[in-house]
Amino acid sequence: MSRSPATPFDVNGRTAFITGAARGIGKATAERLHAAGANVALVGLEPERLQQNAERLGERAAWFEADVTDHDALDGAVAATVERFGGIDVAIANAGIAFSGSLATEPIAHVERTLAVNLLGVWRTDRAVIDQITKRRGYLLNISSLAAVAHLPLMGPYTCAKAGVEALTDALRMESAMSGAMVGCAYFGFIDTDLVRASYAQPSTELMNEDAPAFMRKPAPLSKAVDAIVRGIERRSARVWHPRWVGPALAMRGLVQPLVERRTLADLERLSEAMRLAAEPVAGIPEEDPLLGLSAQALAQKQTADA
Repeated sequence: MSRSPATPFDVNGRTAFITGAARGIGKATAERLHAAGANVALVGLEPERLQQNAERLGERAAWFEADVTDHDALDGAVAATVERFGGIDVAIANAGIAFSGSLATEPIAHVERTLAVNLLGVWRTDRAVIDQITKRRGYLLNISSLAAVAHLPLMGPYTCAKAGVEALTDALRMESAMSGAMVGCAYFGFIDTDLVRASYAQPSTELMNEDAPAFMRKPAPLSKAVDAIVRGIERRSARVWHPRWVGPALAMRGLVQPLVERRTLADLERLSEAMRLAAEPVAGIPEEDPLLGLSAQALAQKQTADA
């Protein structure tokens, strides 16, 4: 994790604005920051889950339904947060989705939704909060991914968006420096979230992961990703990552993509079969939600198992 020279940043009594807070990394980070004394604004698309999360936290928690593809909704959530808590000191642009498929066959709506949420949604969030972050010399963290530097097949829109998030974060970090604010970028490998569990359940993913190294194939605990985020906030880090091996991968990015392509293209038959599987509906696996993508599949599968 790269460090900022700034004094350790204490969230106690400060306010954090978190998108994608209905589940996964956003929800868990809100819980951790709230426990440390922060006010938290939970923002996302699933109002029932957001309300439950906020009510479970109790005092110093508020929730706001907003789609990150909607400028006005985000501006409204920011204004309501400022009205409720007096300002925003930390913002985490975490909302993200994924669909599985090749660029040639994936429904156009899925590709465009991925880019709208994962790239432009981060930019819209940044645009909505940056005035507060700079005024209060705060910290903004954009959630990217190892996919920013390792571009896998069947993940084209996702990897494109995450690479874009890294680039816009780098630019905004320099543009915000005069104010004393700091802008960071988080790079995660596969973390144990609904999105990753649903992705791993796809036959195409199972096939492509057959001979992947175990340390890359096994999702890392969600709590470890939250640990990295919390440390990043305390240090106002320019870059945050987990698992640990992601750091060296970022440093050696010039080698990562050629290695990915070499491994993938060594077995074109498997790649062809994975692309075929990704293009076909699979019995027993719910269809991808048009708004939430693969993450909704994990919830649907869990509800089916519990029934």
